[in-house]
Amino acid sequence: MPPKKTPLKASKTVSKVAALPPSLRSARGVNNWKEAVHWLRARGIEDIECITPDLAGVPRGKMMPTSKFTSNTSLALPSAIYRHTISGEYPDETESFRYEPRDSDLKLVPDLSTLSIVPWETDPTAQVICDIVNSEGGEVSYTPRNVLKRILALYAERGWKPVVAPEIEFYLVATNDDPDYPLHPPKGRSGRSILGGQGYSIAGINEFDELIDDIYHFSEKQGLEIDTLIHEEGPAQLEINLRHGDPIELADQVFMFKRTIREAALKHGIYATFMAKPMQGQPGSAMHIHQSVVNIETGKNVFTNPDGGPSPEFFHFIGGMQKYVPNAMAMLAPYVNSYRRLAPNMSCPVNNAWGYDNRTTAFRVPVSDPQARRVENRLPSSDANPYLALAASLASGLLGIMKQIEPTAPTDDAANEGSIDLPRGLLEAVALMEDEPAFEEVFGKEFIGIYAGVKRGEFETFMQVISPWEREFLLLNV
Repeated sequence: MPPKKTPLKASKTVSKVAALPPSLRSARGVNNWKEAVHWLRARGIEDIECITPDLAGVPRGKMMPTSKFTSNTSLALPSAIYRHTISGEYPDETESFRYEPRDSDLKLVPDLSTLSIVPWETDPTAQVICDIVNSEGGEVSYTPRNVLKRILALYAERGWKPVVAPEIEFYLVATNDDPDYPLHPPKGRSGRSILGGQGYSIAGINEFDELIDDIYHFSEKQGLEIDTLIHEEGPAQLEINLRHGDPIELADQVFMFKRTIREAALKHGIYATFMAKPMQGQPGSAMHIHQSVVNIETGKNVFTNPDGGPSPEFFHFIGGMQKYVPNAMAMLAPYVNSYRRLAPNMSCPVNNAWGYDNRTTAFRVPVSDPQARRVENRLPSSDANPYLALAASLASGLLGIMKQIEPTAPTDDAANEGSIDLPRGLLEAVALMEDEPAFEEVFGKEFIGIYAGVKRGEFETFMQVISPWEREFLLLNV
């Protein structure tokens, strides 16, 4: 069979990119608008998607021709997009949850360091993540990227910078167009649906070789770096680990990875879902967050003393996690479904304990050399907005350092055998978040009010749906 011919247009594009200066050959990001023009022209980009995450982490934005994007066009979205629920409804106003009276515009400001192509589009298309400012160019405190930046600024005031590495679990499921029916694993290359108990199975990954190849291909085209990929315990449950780095850059990558994985799955006629608990009786999906803090000037790990031992800041960070993360669960487990994952005996911590290399604790300290000393937060679910999950986790640790909170003793045994030390539902989690005075200090009153209002609205929408359990056990028995 003769080799496939490279399409002429693609060949010309590769040639043009190769001829660019090194700073413009990168798959992801440019330094300024002049470079953006050359970057787009060399790749023959026709359209630009200007996107930004809403409170749920859903991409919102506008698409436009490249010529308009590079002509200093003003981009705007209504402020109401940050006040609607995941189902698109608008909650009633309360004392702390208010709508902007005029529903005035918020401006999209492209972050050119995130510019990349959209590899699944048939027409040459690029995308860029945007920050949000008000009509006068001022900061909008309640947008997810800005919430995380606010926490990072608190670290910077102390001469520190957090370093994070997220691990994102997700399920592949057969297409399902009727929400009344349960989800099922898809068929792999063997023609059979994969079963559970496939943790770290290479055969489990090989069932979806072509899909995984597309995930890697799409990621490479966007300049996204996957560290490792494994098969998790659930049927067709996978996990992608990202390389450690700057929290904003890693939140951006998780934001883009979710979209990328969904698109790759759709190409193969199946769904990828980041629901925390998509299938009854199966493990839920987490977004574990590895965290350390470095001194900006020296690059040294703040969690480690010069002699290689753990520093007071390390223990205070853990103490802060223990005290504040349970009150921040609405940001780490943001939906009714999230709390179905947080259940005993389901491979998920339901405590606020910590321990050395102990996966039954909420806060695990992995085995590492002193310079890589870090704390893994195992509580966030994969349905969380990555910007808000990172903000909540990092803020909790920082509050512990600021207030010099001492942790409990590390747990050596299984920590999941006692009572549940976390909120058991969304409303309880929202109330805990609102009642924590330190959170207004770090997140801002406006964000807390808007986020709590949206979450209460989502709960009320959920309460309008009658579940199969209710029909099964209440219909003829009560």
